[in-house]
Amino acid sequence: MEKRKIGKSDLEVLPFDLGGNVFGWTADEKMSFKILDAYVADGFNFIDTANAYSSWVPGNKGGESETIIGNWIKKNGKRDRLVLATKVGATISDTSKGLKKEYILKQAEESLRRLQTEYIDLYFTHYDDMDTPIEETLEAYAQLVKEGKVRYIGTSNMSGARIAESIEKSLSNGLPEYICLQPKYNLYDRSEYEKEYEPIAKKYGLGVVTYYSLASGFLTGKYSFDKDVEGKRSNTVKEYMNDRGRKILDALKEVANDYNATPAQVAIAWIIARPSVTAPIASVSKPEQLDILKAVDL
Repeated sequence: MEKRKIGKSDLEVLPFDLGGNVFGWTADEKMSFKILDAYVADGFNFIDTANAYSSWVPGNKGGESETIIGNWIKKNGKRDRLVLATKVGATISDTSKGLKKEYILKQAEESLRRLQTEYIDLYFTHYDDMDTPIEETLEAYAQLVKEGKVRYIGTSNMSGARIAESIEKSLSNGLPEYICLQPKYNLYDRSEYEKEYEPIAKKYGLGVVTYYSLASGFLTGKYSFDKDVEGKRSNTVKEYMNDRGRKILDALKEVANDYNATPAQVAIAWIIARPSVTAPIASVSKPEQLDILKAVDL
């Protein structure tokens, strides 16, 4: 499959974005290195992380994923082959959150240090900050772009109205504009993206990289309706264990059987086939789980 450009940028990627949320959580540094090595060996180049990953793990403070990726980049020296995305704006602590200019500039420096790189290809607003004027946030990004520390910006977890308002302010004030959207989207969670966000993505020519592409693992088919859900994502997966989820999974398994594929591969291929989507994001905790990459050719 040919590479795709992310929105209006010159960033080219194969349509699969490796999620780094598991690095420092369900995958330690040694295992993360194996996953990253295998991923780029297959010709892929798009890696997604955030300054908040994985602050929810007891003993972690956030930045663990970026640190692991940075150590890996230093070891293999392949930075120029990568499209590296990270984020700012999630609540890490009472004093580490938001989108004020001073905070963004500080967090960008820390992300660059942890990632051991001079620039971030795609810097996302992770969560909106209703207490900070849109212009202030965009001015912070403008400074980072001018300094060569950020190439492009994207957004996630903002309302459609706020995304449109932000882009319009960028266009009218000569500030960097969001070129990529990162929404929640998968075979189960469809309506919010298709009704609210997809029209905006089409209107402004935004690239789209989807998170929760496998519905926290539910769409892999590994969870049984006849057993209690266990594991680190059990609370989220339980939300899908209903009649609708059963019907979706049954259909998914039927199609997978017809194409000699896995349910996960079919679920990812379905997202890739959506005309407005650039690439789905999915994470793995073991290199062998990267057989999901076959989805790009399905």
